[in-house]
Amino acid sequence: MYTNIIYLRNCITRFLYKNLAKPIFFRFDPEIVHDRMINIGRFLGKHNITRKITSIVYSYSNKKLEQTILDIKFPNPIGLSAGFDKDAILTDIISSVGFGFVEVGSITGEPCEGNPKPRLWRLKKSKSLVVYYGLKNEGCEKISKRLRNKKFMIPVGISIAKTNCSKTIETSAGIKDYVKAFSKFKDIGDYFTINISCPNAFGGQPFTNSKELDRLLTQVDKIPTKKPVFLKLSPDLTKKEVDDIIYVSEKHRVHGFICTNLTKKRNIKKIADDFVPDKGGISGKVVEDLSNELIKYVYKKTNGEFVIIGCGGVFSAEDAYKKIKSGASLIQLITGMIFEGPQLISNINVGLIKLLEKDGFNNISEAVGLMQDK
Repeated sequence: MYTNIIYLRNCITRFLYKNLAKPIFFRFDPEIVHDRMINIGRFLGKHNITRKITSIVYSYSNKKLEQTILDIKFPNPIGLSAGFDKDAILTDIISSVGFGFVEVGSITGEPCEGNPKPRLWRLKKSKSLVVYYGLKNEGCEKISKRLRNKKFMIPVGISIAKTNCSKTIETSAGIKDYVKAFSKFKDIGDYFTINISCPNAFGGQPFTNSKELDRLLTQVDKIPTKKPVFLKLSPDLTKKEVDDIIYVSEKHRVHGFICTNLTKKRNIKKIADDFVPDKGGISGKVVEDLSNELIKYVYKKTNGEFVIIGCGGVFSAEDAYKKIKSGASLIQLITGMIFEGPQLISNINVGLIKLLEKDGFNNISEAVGLMQDK
């Protein structure tokens, strides 16, 4: 009965979003829409009544979706990826929308205005976004001060990157910048993600190089924290580069990987739009297959010893389940929510329950990695 009510509610909210809200949103510049949504989310999170109303409209829970991973309890496996809540403004409302966790940032050592506008485009036919923000955020000092005494309803990940500027190009300076941001959050949130794969930063992605990554992780290891550490990987890495990153990670305090960040490739068959900006990384359906392939590869390569968070092209429960069966224990999304609406999160979770029951599983963790033999 409960699931049927949720399903009916989601059908109504999806209809309203797809036929009323989305056509209006898609008439305006995507960054302007994003900023307005952040402001609305900030308002909704400030008041108990608005949080409860939001929860009634969007949330869904089921014990079969609960997992304890690295001593962190996740109420469901669907999280908001880093890149949406850049300044950690929405932590009071995200759980009411139905997410099981959220990753804020990426947050850098110094405040960063990001790259010049325009820096966000929709690829409507491809169900994707081109993102060229360039790590825009208020910096680790201001954001950590805002979050220090907060109590979070769901797990919060802190995505850390180096400041997007010429001063951090030299390896030692880049490492110092990462360490500054990491240190500010050592007691805030539930886990860290070290973003070594932003495609839009000054100087490229130097820490995908195994030697530079080893230097970075050596310094990060010195920071006293009990929080798990993930590395966010690019979908454009070669197998050799992935192997080297895994090898280095095994020598350091790394607990898992996020597969994946944005792709810089422009020759992908899923790109259906006539115009695609040359600059920026692509999210959404365009990166889905690259993400799934990397999940499978990392899971098999490491025999499931690292926790994998799957990210890229999740628009349905089937999309999420495919990543889970490929080896991901948790899922992140942004683009699917923008194209489908905020009810997508509970839609996915309701759909996952049906898929689990169809396969005879009692918990989502039982499905992790099952596709490896196929």
